[in-house]
Amino acid sequence: MKLCRFDDDRIGLVRGRNVHDVSDILAALPPLRYPLPFGDQLIAHLERLRHRMERLADMAPPQPVDGVRLLSPVANPSKIIGTPVNYRAHVEEARRDPQISVFHGDKPRSIEEQGLFLKASSSLVGPSEGVAIRFADRRTDHEAELGVVIGRKTGPVAEADALNVVAGYAIALDMSVRGKEDRSFRKSPDTYAVLGPWLVTADEIGDPGALDFTLHVNGELRQAANTREMIIGIARQIFWASSVYTLYPGDIIMSGTCQGVAPVKPGDVMTVSFERIGEMTVAVR
Repeated sequence: MKLCRFDDDRIGLVRGRNVHDVSDILAALPPLRYPLPFGDQLIAHLERLRHRMERLADMAPPQPVDGVRLLSPVANPSKIIGTPVNYRAHVEEARRDPQISVFHGDKPRSIEEQGLFLKASSSLVGPSEGVAIRFADRRTDHEAELGVVIGRKTGPVAEADALNVVAGYAIALDMSVRGKEDRSFRKSPDTYAVLGPWLVTADEIGDPGALDFTLHVNGELRQAANTREMIIGIARQIFWASSVYTLYPGDIIMSGTCQGVAPVKPGDVMTVSFERIGEMTVAVR
């Protein structure tokens, strides 16, 4: 199932090149009172509601997906977790380029030594909302990544069981301002976390560690890799994250980028494609 959020917070299922409005499903979510629970309530109840959503989609007229404004398929993550320099070729790229180096004169550190990082949840947007460049005098790079969306609340989970807590996958862009400040500062401006174009449920993806992906800017190929090239795979990332944080429905793990990161500027158009997920186009302004 491909779940999207579109236009004025409508909920849709994507079938082929059409979206079917199933927003009536929101009436089936439990009423909430203050203090509101952490996490995205639609993602939390997705398994319980998916058959009802499929029936609603069967009755809904199709709308061309190209004619709707695609928002992030997750509305309310409690956190966005990032995994640093998780492709070996990108590690070498960072060593060679002082502008993107994560080492800043220190000896190279492993992913485990650097630790996971957090992006502000307020930085999250969908592909149709685009990226608004902050710090115009500095370099902002694209980083194409597989986005992993957690499906249920979980504490520490064994690596062997970790994929069982995934609701689905989406394309992610971890936009990054280059500089020496902490990652969470440089990666958290508004619009610097793009997720879309929809969430594909885990049962339709199979192995998330074997997906081809590419990123083009204005038609020029910038990044191309396969998720099998990750240093730390998806299951281990979830295991690691859950050992530190309680994971809630809708939490997003941006699982690391490959070689080919490069700057973008207002007027550029990024197109990211992921095998078995789809393609999203994101304008820079």
